[in-house]
Amino acid sequence: MAGRSSVPKDSEKVDSLAANALTGVVDSLAYRVGEIERHHHSCEYWFGAAVSPATGNVADLITDKDVGVFQVDAGNDAFGVWVNILGADDTPVVAGKVKYDLHRIFIETVERAGVDYRVQIGYGDTGTAALAANDVTTFIFKVDTAAARSTPIVVQSARQDSGTLAWARILVPDQNTATMDFYIGLHEYEG
Repeated sequence: MAGRSSVPKDSEKVDSLAANALTGVVDSLAYRVGEIERHHHSCEYWFGAAVSPATGNVADLITDKDVGVFQVDAGNDAFGVWVNILGADDTPVVAGKVKYDLHRIFIETVERAGVDYRVQIGYGDTGTAALAANDVTTFIFKVDTAAARSTPIVVQSARQDSGTLAWARILVPDQNTATMDFYIGLHEYEG
């Protein structure tokens, strides 16, 4: 057509042109839609404590029948020590994925039933560094029996760069020691 501009109309940008999604411009509309799509329509990978932990590897996929549970313990009416639950070499699971988000936690058993468990998960070189950087998510749960829950708990967490360490700790008010055994599930992203 004579006189037609080669610049697409705004409606063409939304309705008929391809978008780069997670490989495109960070925080663009296409990127954000791609992130949401990947979060809801992707594989989830579940981890437990590594069978043979090593520097950079503290978690193994649960496809290894010998994988253990992670365990954290509360302090004396205070948070217990931070426990490393993802090492620098544990992500990515799939080559080329550059981000992950820890999305769910499955509580296998707890030491004390009928009390509040307050769980913190942090990301960074140490749990203390994660807390100082405010890169920590917190949730609370209570179970009536030591058998804990039969379904995973959704964890609201920011996406992290692959290789970012993850840490966990718990507080159980009015208790001195209260263990929690668990597995973690995460999603991965290409951008």
